[in-house]
Amino acid sequence: MTYSVNAHPDTAPVHDRVVDVIAARTLYDESHLRPESHFEADLGIDSVIMESVLVSVRERFALSTALPTGLATIAELVDAVRAALADAGDDRPASTTPADGDGPGDPVTEAVVAAAMRQTQYQRHQLALDADLEGDLGVDSVVLASVVAEAAERLGLTEPAPDTAGATTLRALADALRTAGAAARDAGTVPEPGRPETPPNPARDDWDDRSMKDFTEQRDPDLFAKTRSFAGYLRSREQDRLYWYGMPLHSQCGNRAVIFDELEGRKREFLMFASNNYLGLANHPSVIEAVCDATRTYGATHTGSRFIGGTNMLHKELERRLAAFKQRPACIVYPGGYSANLGAISALVKSYDTLVVDRLNHMSIVDGARLSGAVRKIYRHNDMADLERILSRSAEEGTGGRLVVADGVFSMHGDVCDLPEIVRLAKAYDARVMIDDAHATGVLGVRGSGTAEHFGLKGEVDLELGTMSKTLAGMGGFVVGEEEVVEYLRYYSNSYVFAANIPAGVAAGLIASLDVIESEPERLKRLWTNIGTLRDRLLEAGFDLEHSRSAILPVVIGDERRAMEMGRAVRARGLFCQTVVYPGVPLGDARLRVSVTCEHTAQDLELAAEIFVDAARETGVLPATP
Repeated sequence: MTYSVNAHPDTAPVHDRVVDVIAARTLYDESHLRPESHFEADLGIDSVIMESVLVSVRERFALSTALPTGLATIAELVDAVRAALADAGDDRPASTTPADGDGPGDPVTEAVVAAAMRQTQYQRHQLALDADLEGDLGVDSVVLASVVAEAAERLGLTEPAPDTAGATTLRALADALRTAGAAARDAGTVPEPGRPETPPNPARDDWDDRSMKDFTEQRDPDLFAKTRSFAGYLRSREQDRLYWYGMPLHSQCGNRAVIFDELEGRKREFLMFASNNYLGLANHPSVIEAVCDATRTYGATHTGSRFIGGTNMLHKELERRLAAFKQRPACIVYPGGYSANLGAISALVKSYDTLVVDRLNHMSIVDGARLSGAVRKIYRHNDMADLERILSRSAEEGTGGRLVVADGVFSMHGDVCDLPEIVRLAKAYDARVMIDDAHATGVLGVRGSGTAEHFGLKGEVDLELGTMSKTLAGMGGFVVGEEEVVEYLRYYSNSYVFAANIPAGVAAGLIASLDVIESEPERLKRLWTNIGTLRDRLLEAGFDLEHSRSAILPVVIGDERRAMEMGRAVRARGLFCQTVVYPGVPLGDARLRVSVTCEHTAQDLELAAEIFVDAARETGVLPATP
C-alpha cells in the first residue's frame, strides 16, 4: 500500500517512507519492494548502494544514531528505524496504513509521481506537485519523455502518445494525462479490462514523421523489440540518404577528407567542416612523430589502471604540462572527456548535495549527475536571473554543498557561458563552479587555454575540465584545480580508479600538441580569422547562427526533415558537416553544425558559403533566388 501524495511526509507510515528511500536510490518500482526482499539476493543492492540507502534513511527520519549493520531485508530495516525512533522518543506513527485514512491518492497523480520517482531517483516527499520540472527538479526533456512513457503505460495510454507539451510541473503533467485518458475513453481507444486492443491502422503518409525519440521508451517483454523497430526506421532513413552517420575516413582529416560512402559503396572526397581539429594538430608532423616514438619505446598500451601498473612517466609529464597550460596547481588525466565528467561529478557530488546545470550542457554532465544521485536543478540557458533564483532557493532548502556546472562553449550552439556572472553568483551563494572546456581549450583566450582566460578569470573557477580528443588531437580527458581536490578525485573517481588510462604514445602526442600551441600562436589567430570570414558570409546570406562566439557555427533550421534534407543537399555538393537531430538537440531545434579550423583556406570558406546557400535554397531553408 502507498500513502496519498498529499499526505504530509512526517505523518506517513514508517514502512512507506523507507520504501520511498529505497525506490529512489535503486530505481525499483515500489511494487517490487516487499518486506521480505533481501537487499543483495533479491534486489542486487551492494554495500555502496546500501550505505547510500542508510544515509538517506537516517536523513529522512532525522536519526541521530547510526542504524545497525548487517540488515538483510526491508523488514529488518523498517524494524530498525522503528526501534531508533522509539529510543529517541519519537511519537510519529509507525503503522503501515495512511495517516490521513483516505487510502491511495488520485490514480493519475499516483502514476505520474511513481514514474517520476523511478526516473529521477527523488523520494516521494521531494516531488512537490507544483515544482518546476526543470528549475526545481532537474527533469530535462529526455527524462521527461521517460516519465511520460512510464506514467502513460501505468494508465493504459499507449496509442497514440499523450500530448504533454507545455507541462512544466507534475500537476500539469497529471492534468494532461487525465485529459488524454478522457479523450481516449471517449474515442474508445482505451480497451475495457480483459478485452484485447484493436491493432493500430498501419497506413500512414509516405513521410515517416517519427524521430529517434520514438524508440527510447518502446516497452515490450522482449528487451530487443525496440532494436527491431529502430532497425526498420534506420534503414528507411539511410535509403533516403538522410542518415549518414559513422561513415569511415580513408585519409587524414584536414580541410578535406576522403570518406567511404557505405550507402553507395564508393570513396568520395569532401570539403571537411565536421572536424573538431580546430588548430590542425592531428596531422602535425611533430605530434605524429611523438606518438610513434613513444609507442616504440613504451609499447602499444600499459594494460592496467593508473593505480595498478598503468602509470607511465609521460602521464605525469602530461598532467604537469596541462596544469601549467591552464595555469592551475594540479591536473588529473582520465581515459576520456566523458569519463572525466562522470568521475569528477560523481566523486564530489552526493545524494544530499545539489548540482545546478545549464539546460544545454553536454550529455556527459547529465549522466554524471544521474550517477551521483544528487538533486539536479536546471537553469534556463545562460539565464543568470534563473540561476540566481535556483541558487537562492537551494541555499534556503539544503544542508549539502552546491556545484554549478556549465559548458564553456556549448557544443551544439557555439555560444559561450556567462562565466563572470556564474562566478559572481557562486561566490554569493557559497557554491563551487566547474566549467567543461571541451570546445574552448585551444580556441578561447589569448593563449587558447579556455573560458577562464577568455574572461580574465584564471584562478576564479574551482575546476576546469576538458577533453583531449578535439583541439589537443589525442584521446582522454582532464580536470585541473587545487592540489587537494585533484588528489581526492584521483582516489574517489571510479572512472579513473577502475579504468585503464590513455596509452603512453597518446600522452606523448598530447605533450607535443601543447608544444605546438605554445610555439605556433599564429594557428589560433588563423582560426579566428576563418571563423569571422565564414560567420560573416553565412549571416549575410540570412542564416540563423544563434549567438555563436566560437569555432562552432550552428545553421539553425528547426524541423528535422528539412535539416536532414539540407544535410543531404550539402553532401551532394561535396561538403560534409554534421546534421544534428534528436537527441543531439531537442525536437524542433534541428540544425547543421559547422566546425571551422585553422586549416581551411580562403577558397574553402568561399566555396563552403556558396554550397550552404545553394543547398538551403534547394530545400526551402532560404528563399529561392527571385
